Amino acid sequence: MQANALRAALALSAALLALAPAHAQKVTEEQAAATAAAALEVAPVFDGHNDAPGQLRSRENNQINAFDFTDTMDEHDHVGGDDGAMHTDLIRLKKGKVGAQFWSVYVPHNANEAAAVQQTIEQIDVTKRLIAKNPETMRYALTADQVETAMREGKIASLLGMEGGYSIGSSLAVLRQFHAMGARYMTLTHNFNIRWADAATDNPKHGGLTDFGKDVVREMNRLGMLVDLSHVSEDTMMDALDVAKAPVIFSHSGARAVTPHPRNVPDSVLARLPQNGGVVMVVALPRFINEDIRQWDAARAGELARLKVVHLGNPDAATKAMGAWLAANPEPKSTIKDMADHIDHIRKIAGVEHIGIGGDYDGMPIGPVGMEDVSGYPALFTELARRGYSQAELEMIASRNILRVMRAAEAYAASVAGEPAIETLITPPVK
Repeated sequence: MQANALRAALALSAALLALAPAHAQKVTEEQAAATAAAALEVAPVFDGHNDAPGQLRSRENNQINAFDFTDTMDEHDHVGGDDGAMHTDLIRLKKGKVGAQFWSVYVPHNANEAAAVQQTIEQIDVTKRLIAKNPETMRYALTADQVETAMREGKIASLLGMEGGYSIGSSLAVLRQFHAMGARYMTLTHNFNIRWADAATDNPKHGGLTDFGKDVVREMNRLGMLVDLSHVSEDTMMDALDVAKAPVIFSHSGARAVTPHPRNVPDSVLARLPQNGGVVMVVALPRFINEDIRQWDAARAGELARLKVVHLGNPDAATKAMGAWLAANPEPKSTIKDMADHIDHIRKIAGVEHIGIGGDYDGMPIGPVGMEDVSGYPALFTELARRGYSQAELEMIASRNILRVMRAAEAYAASVAGEPAIETLITPPVK
């Protein structure tokens, strides 16, 4: 009996080993680098979110006729102050093996929705002009096929992504016109609730999506426009998944189980992605992927509040004491391994078919150590290969998953092409 039990245990162990994830296998540094390089050669990075257009607005006032996007390492703020070098330029995009990019035509949250509509149109204009200004390197794209064609020809396929549903002015007609202008995804909220959807970093107001918000999702599906659930609350995520007929995306988010920031995706939502077919495009923003930094932020805020009370009426003393605290408690650093940990977790819960990359460069102060700007993606893929990810899996994460999602959204739109536009109004029409 003992022999039989031993043989059964050994057989079970062998079976479990055979089923073990690829990243349990050990590879050498040389093998990891070679695997990553091979993957990115045939499937360059398709990044879900880059805020360079916002930098053009803040640094250049969208006046780009004399702006050189080839190398922005010395590009500073020409309208006062010095913001340091941008994270993005054509040289570093090539070095980072970026073959396709969703450029964010973000504008700050604005309760004046008409102003947000105008500003978003201005961001679409400056982004299209930037692409047209660099035809030898960049290629405007609207479809998955166009993305793949551009990448095969060595161009950076360039697409437009809206960030913040206030940009449609609570109008499905405006949404349709933004799609006609080239917007291929919209993040339903930014940091604050809007009239029809709750954000992740605001106090709940609607309990997710309102009826109008659900129609926004339906109309985006009808158009073939990707529904982006980064920035939204968990309830909004769930409502969108209940309504969506096409895969959703998270253009720049992490895993909440790894770093419990509200901007990240909870396991309850990750578990639903296989059924929906969507992807989480993993963000590089340090505060979203490293819990030590989040806790340091809380400690810094608490100390600042304490010192203002201790040195009431003496702000110079409070400032000096805060300087001493910062010197004794330097901000923790995030690394490439943190981003890889988020990818590992999403792989565990949702599967490798539901992972992409969405760095958020030029929308944050700096990326993780070793990935400070867009040139660092090969280092991330080498880290993943070091953990045992196969070349095929790396190709999926780099671009094949998001291309599949785009094609699915396009296919659904084609299947309902004969259906009329949704005509829901969020408020009665003005007479």
